[in-house]
Amino acid sequence: MSVINTNVSALIAQSALTSNSRAQSTAMQQLSTGLRINGAKDDAAGLAIASKMTSQIRGLDQAVRNANDGVSMLQTADGAMTAVGDMLQRMREIAVQSSSDTNVSSDRTALNTEYSALKTEIGRVASTTQWNGMNILDGSKTGGFTFQVGANNTSAQQINQTIASIGVPSTAAAGAILSAPAATTAAAVGTAQVSTFTVTGVPAAGDHIALTYGTQSIDYTVTDADTAGANAAANIALVTASLQTAMNANTSMAANVTASSTATTLVLTATSTAGVTSTVTGASVKQGLGLLRSGASAIDTLTNSQTAIGQVDSAIAQVNATRSGLGATINRLTYAADNLTNVSQNTSASRSRVQDTNYAKASTELARTQIISQAATAMLAQANQSQQSVLALLK
Repeated sequence: MSVINTNVSALIAQSALTSNSRAQSTAMQQLSTGLRINGAKDDAAGLAIASKMTSQIRGLDQAVRNANDGVSMLQTADGAMTAVGDMLQRMREIAVQSSSDTNVSSDRTALNTEYSALKTEIGRVASTTQWNGMNILDGSKTGGFTFQVGANNTSAQQINQTIASIGVPSTAAAGAILSAPAATTAAAVGTAQVSTFTVTGVPAAGDHIALTYGTQSIDYTVTDADTAGANAAANIALVTASLQTAMNANTSMAANVTASSTATTLVLTATSTAGVTSTVTGASVKQGLGLLRSGASAIDTLTNSQTAIGQVDSAIAQVNATRSGLGATINRLTYAADNLTNVSQNTSASRSRVQDTNYAKASTELARTQIISQAATAMLAQANQSQQSVLALLK
């Protein structure tokens, strides 16, 4: 049919050229970016899958770094404890030496000077050993350290390690033992809630007394000043007063705290404002490693020297137990990092199969579309030329 206004052949060639140009552009984009999916239009489901895998891969890679950082931290703690262990071994050695009556008083005085200096150095190591600006051997990190070794928000992908204080408190008292908080019932409307808990024993310097009142928490660290009294009763009175002050200073606890003590117990009573039914929960006393707490720990006399041997043996055992726990966690973190690396590798391979360009296929597609593009252009030219024959009818 000889018509001018509608060149059907040219329209067909134009449509084919447009469709082919789109396919050619997609092939060129895939080859230039290396990605099969460059937008949701390329593969909507595949894009969602690849995005989730990317989240997992980046989370896994960060978790590997977290695990390695954890290993570094714990190795720092273990290294410091190695030095502490060496000092304890030397302290035991000179305690054994001082236990012999071949030494005169001046000899024991000289030995005790070294013994005391080493004990002081252990305390200094405990209070100054840091990793990333954090003290890690003074027991100040309540609840221990948590290492995130997974890509997701779940406790199963966390490893926890508690590092107790290895300080040497100035007091000789044993660490405190916490009695269970007294049972409380909900206060009636307009009535104050009263909650109590009792600490039996004398807290030592470095101990943490922690409790939660309603939704507010407090963690008080017993200081040397708290244990500077003339006897146990005086010490526990000092601790009681300091803890009472700390709790009342925390105005968000919305309670008035009163305290009392005996020679062996500390009793705290928290009274809420009227109508508030918060109770004391989660109360605890956390003892540090407490090296050399059970006595004066000196070697200036025969009796003290023999007592010190047992004390140092106990301290060495505690250090060894703590280092054993650190070593086990270091191994866990190492294995966790290895496993995370393997999972990340396999997840990356899975993502690659979803979103990466298959260059053999894409390059073949590009060659095909280039040939068709040239052919379609030629056919469009032919279709446009074919209309010229109509002019012959007009002559």
